[in-house]
Amino acid sequence: MTALVLPDDLLARISARAPGYDRDNGFPHDDLADLAELGYLRAFVPERLGGAGMGLAQVAEQQARLAAAAPATALAVNMHLVVTGIAAVLAARGDESLAFVLEDAARGEVFAFGNSEAGNDLVMFDSKTRAVPTPDGGYRFDGTKIFTSLSPVWTRLAVFGRDDTDPGNPLLVHAVVDRSAPGIHVGDDWDTLGMRATQSCTTVLDGVEAPRGRVYRRLPVGPSRDPFIFALFAVFEILLAAVYTGVGRRAVELAVAAAHRRTSMKGAGRTYAQDPDIRWRVADAAIAQDGIEPQVTALARDVDALVDHGSRWFPLLVGLKVRATENARVVVDHALRVAGGSSYFSGNELGRLYRDVLAGIFHPSDGESAHATVANAMLGPVVTEAPGGGPLRAGSTDD
Repeated sequence: MTALVLPDDLLARISARAPGYDRDNGFPHDDLADLAELGYLRAFVPERLGGAGMGLAQVAEQQARLAAAAPATALAVNMHLVVTGIAAVLAARGDESLAFVLEDAARGEVFAFGNSEAGNDLVMFDSKTRAVPTPDGGYRFDGTKIFTSLSPVWTRLAVFGRDDTDPGNPLLVHAVVDRSAPGIHVGDDWDTLGMRATQSCTTVLDGVEAPRGRVYRRLPVGPSRDPFIFALFAVFEILLAAVYTGVGRRAVELAVAAAHRRTSMKGAGRTYAQDPDIRWRVADAAIAQDGIEPQVTALARDVDALVDHGSRWFPLLVGLKVRATENARVVVDHALRVAGGSSYFSGNELGRLYRDVLAGIFHPSDGESAHATVANAMLGPVVTEAPGGGPLRAGSTDD
């Protein structure tokens, strides 16, 4: 595998552009163009197809570095890397059902992740989008997807919906649709507190057809042990953790710089780097940051090495995501306190990181779902009363 490393000068340019994209609520077109020219969008694509052939651990480290420069750019690119990463993780396990994704990415197609739906707290285990089979073996999708990152530029959208053709055996259908397909309507409704440059607008699917060759899974409603579900959770959760770890990494750097820059009248003009309370707060942020970084790397390496954690995989993955996003919030909060009131201004980098890092609480798996998954793994499912009396065991949402 080739380690494609994002050059420091490129990251510096991306970092310099980030305040403008945030201020203008604009999409980072120049960032994406630079990353595409470097070949970064082909990070997971095999070398035989002209890609870098990188593993999940390598991509996670570069995503952390990109997030330290521009969190919203990193989060937007994350969605393309999630789709291509799922294809690569499956291929490494002998499953070529998403080989077309890697081939398309090699040709320059940009993928987005169109799964989130308003009011669907079952996330990947049911869908409000309707999937209707077509005579040629394809599917037609009707529904509304939210948080569709890369909205201005994606050319391929990974979607799923529910097929109720057999009411007694509903299916969740996963497919990829082309942006040029009739019935796709991309909104212009992304004006948010943070992560503004992701431009994760709402996408409406009005009878959008996916041909047979782009339909890659038909799974029962509910939890599934299909390898695709594992690959989805592994890549999505680890790359999300990497992005927010990068935000924390940058916050520590800014806290250190602020402590050396600020001076104290109470301390006779000495910098805050000599103040014991500030020193404690910077150290606390560094301790938290140092603890999360190896966790992201270790779990990503286990995916690359085909380590079999069995039923522990899902608790490990959702736990990592929650720890990484919550840890980043704590680290940024420490840094904000060290930097003082100047960080409260909207144009300040730490102020932007403070807004950006809040998005971590909304990505799946959220804290409630993650705790339910881990509790089920440790304690077994909750036992409830069946309607006619007697125990009925309730299954895990992430089993």
